[in-house]
Amino acid sequence: MFNLTSISSLIAIIATSIYFLSSSLPHKSSYHSLFISTSLSSNESISNHLYSLTLRPHIAGSEANAEAAKYVLSTLTSYNIPSHTAPYYTALTYPVSRSLTLKTPPTPDPPIEFNLQQEVYEGDPYADVANLVQPTFHAYAKSGTAVGPVVYVNYGRVEDYETLKEMGVNVSEGGNVALARYGKIYRGDIVENAYAAGVIGVVIFTDRKDYGGTDKWFPDEKWMPPSGVQVGTVYNGAGDPTTPGWASTEECERLSDDEVEKAGDVPLIPSLPISWADGDVIIRSIDGQVGNDDWQGGKDAPVYRVGPGPGIVNLTYQGKQVISTIENVIGIIEGAEEPDRYVILGNHRDAWTFGAVDPNSGTACLLEVAERMSKLQKKGWKPRRTIIFCNWDAEEYGLVGSTEWVEENRQMLASRVVAYLNVDIAVAGAGFEASATPQLDELLIQAAKQVLDPDNSSQTIYDSWINSTKNPIIGRLGGGGSDYAAFVQHIGVPAADITFGGGYPVYHSMYDDFIWMKKFGDPMFQRHVAVTSIWGLVALKLADEDILPFNYLSYAVELQKSAEDLKGEVLNRGVNLVPLLKSINELEKAAVKINDERKALEGSRGWTSMSKNDKKVRELNDRLMMAERAFTDREGLPGRSWYKHLIYAPSKHNDYGSKSFPGIDDAVEKAKSLNTADSWHSVQHEIWRVSRVITQASLCLKGELT
Repeated sequence: MFNLTSISSLIAIIATSIYFLSSSLPHKSSYHSLFISTSLSSNESISNHLYSLTLRPHIAGSEANAEAAKYVLSTLTSYNIPSHTAPYYTALTYPVSRSLTLKTPPTPDPPIEFNLQQEVYEGDPYADVANLVQPTFHAYAKSGTAVGPVVYVNYGRVEDYETLKEMGVNVSEGGNVALARYGKIYRGDIVENAYAAGVIGVVIFTDRKDYGGTDKWFPDEKWMPPSGVQVGTVYNGAGDPTTPGWASTEECERLSDDEVEKAGDVPLIPSLPISWADGDVIIRSIDGQVGNDDWQGGKDAPVYRVGPGPGIVNLTYQGKQVISTIENVIGIIEGAEEPDRYVILGNHRDAWTFGAVDPNSGTACLLEVAERMSKLQKKGWKPRRTIIFCNWDAEEYGLVGSTEWVEENRQMLASRVVAYLNVDIAVAGAGFEASATPQLDELLIQAAKQVLDPDNSSQTIYDSWINSTKNPIIGRLGGGGSDYAAFVQHIGVPAADITFGGGYPVYHSMYDDFIWMKKFGDPMFQRHVAVTSIWGLVALKLADEDILPFNYLSYAVELQKSAEDLKGEVLNRGVNLVPLLKSINELEKAAVKINDERKALEGSRGWTSMSKNDKKVRELNDRLMMAERAFTDREGLPGRSWYKHLIYAPSKHNDYGSKSFPGIDDAVEKAKSLNTADSWHSVQHEIWRVSRVITQASLCLKGELT
């Protein structure tokens, strides 16, 4: 029989053995270093994935996109990553017919009829499948006909219509059709702004100044060819418009067409996208006042006048809505110690045409991350937390696949997701760019310091980043441009989005193919390798580090800057910013406190107190994870209840734009217009709302009841 002394000795021996056994295994950081090493990376496999994914156009709901889903699923499965598809049955639209003609009074010439075709170039290796590209259209565009004089509205922003008003141009009289050029704002907002201004239809052209470049274009140079057209959605919501707030399962409740229109997120006037060659013809038909210098075109362009007319366009569009099956592909590496905590990596698969840049450069990188992690598993690595790979469908229609999945799994995700890491366009050219919720800033910078610059191997990505911008500029995820929206703006999950190269000329056209990527985007596929390394490294740190690498001091600093910007907007308006400033100050104190707790725990993580500390670590991590949820409000933004986050959401007049304090910003813009006591009182109300969620985040970080 053992006495107490013997038992204590035995326990000490076992504990010591376990400690030395565990210390003889590779540390997690060793696996992280291996992940970004050349021994695991392969630009060839990324290139092969991209080639396979872009053999055919694969719009959401098509057979080709279903085949692409099978490719992703089988690839993940081949890496021994348990995977499945999550189907949804969503309302997508496709073109049935469209036409555009131009009369040029006072000439008696017959109307010019535009063919609206993107031309196949000589030697195009995809010529045999070019007929599978959908006719150029806007998803969810209003079916109908608009006939009227053309009025040129620049980029179709609210301020552009204000400029026309100042010029004495009344766009709402005479049944005018707006001609806008792509750029600056989201195309759905171009259509919505046009409707609000009183025009009856919109033609959006790809201006040569912004996309056409020099005298040469693809395939000789990277620029958009004269017939190239940027297609895309004009839906201003997120997810299936017939199931707002709930998942589009097979036999779910759906809104009627009238109910969808009343919701206000689908266009109420018809629109068409056209090429810069066709836009040039229409511009030449417009007379009237000359537009400002910043309204003018580029080289060899005519003078851009605003009209209206005398050119008269006849725009006709007829679309059809179909309940289409879409498929998200989900792969899961289960965590060894905290399987109920999720780090999610997401990228969408569907494309308007071939989608080599947008989105399949990201899909190829997602598969490369999965393969490298599979290789780590074979070497003994097991993540502390669960890693989930999500390949979304129907993103191009309005973030549909990711939104439906988040809506269906809302409660599980809200209680378990550590962070969401998005890559949409992985590579469009040179230059690293990142956006994130602020507590991830430091983590992104650390990862950028560990990965070599693909265009200059003598320095890191961080080195090139800091040299190009003087200081790493991390954007914010308030815009609605990709699949992070449902995670950040709907359920409040910390998130990041990374890319190389930003915008590119052949965006959303049939020229976004493997040849463009091979010649201009990333000839050696080294930028793809770099995206894979940073994406995976950030995921590994979030999945493996005992204490989550979040720093909410960055959040406090960011909010202080936004509050300072707000001071000038409400000066002498009887608006009190003290509640907001006080709440931000409390957030800063809470961030300092939890950072001190982290340091204390890290200093006491000896093997003798491991069990006791693990409970404390779990509790501290929960506070770090849930603080982002506290920035959400169940009522959401005024008039936009799906957007629950009161710190980051799209600008009301530009879905691509990111606004801090979007509810306050919307209220200020309205108050400036009305300038009534009630309207400024609404601003004060929104300030109180934001102050309350920031206070909730502070209490969450502190982990204390009042």
